Amino acid sequence: MDRRDFLQLSGLGLLGAMTPGTDLFSGIGQPAKKARLSVQLYTVRDQIAKDPAGTLKRIADIGFKHVETAFWPPNVSLQQAAKYIKDAGLSVSSSHIELPIGEKAHIMLNTARAYNCKKMIWHGWPEDPRYSSLAGTKALAAIYNEAYKFAHGNGLEFGLHNHWWEYRNKVGGKFVYEVLMEEVNPGIFFEIDTYWVKVAGQDPAAIVAKWGKRAKMLHIKDGPARWSDQLPKDIVEPMTPVGQGTQNFPAIVKAANGNTEWMVVEMDKVNGDVFEALKESYDYLVKNKMVQVA
Repeated sequence: MDRRDFLQLSGLGLLGAMTPGTDLFSGIGQPAKKARLSVQLYTVRDQIAKDPAGTLKRIADIGFKHVETAFWPPNVSLQQAAKYIKDAGLSVSSSHIELPIGEKAHIMLNTARAYNCKKMIWHGWPEDPRYSSLAGTKALAAIYNEAYKFAHGNGLEFGLHNHWWEYRNKVGGKFVYEVLMEEVNPGIFFEIDTYWVKVAGQDPAAIVAKWGKRAKMLHIKDGPARWSDQLPKDIVEPMTPVGQGTQNFPAIVKAANGNTEWMVVEMDKVNGDVFEALKESYDYLVKNKMVQVA
């Protein structure tokens, strides 16, 4: 099931690699606090569609204690999803949601309440055509600022998740992300998808460092990370377990400099067994002491 189909089914969001065991921070000083570890459930969307409870149990058995939610099959209510997560012994680090505009405003509040979670993130898919102009990008920034006001007014945090276009498209002589950096309320945090940053031709470590304290969350995913004209159709190359692709995660984690609160493992598509890929990703991050699991 691809991203577009999954979003359509969800309707309104129905309610240089290191060797294993090496300490990334050995000799350079450990940041004040390592990011906590979570996993984006979009990774196992096909498995959830068949067996939600069993899938979440397997996630917990790997060692993950937290999940980031996206969308559920249409036969799974928000309340049921929350129960599946709780019964598996998991908690919700963050949730990808629709923008709280008009009749969709209640989705954010209901989601936060059901999951007992404050970090609400606009998933950002698909590419908005307004990102092709400076005026359009500023108009979107204004919408994000309104979403932030709504979230903040209800005791929630609001963040933005990127794809490739924010780091590939230029408007007014600047990359879209640079315009957003200037235009959006500083209270909005960013969940930097390091994979799409690299696909766009940028250096993920440099981007993470540039966002600084505003990069509260990182999507951690690995693979070829190269541009393809098929990407706008949501046709992606298979991804690899973390640490087995082209990403330089030691550099990314160093660039985060203790500012990142959560590192969220995600794979859009994998060859082979997705649970094995998640286990290898978990082991890489934990054994190299890049994250805290608790």
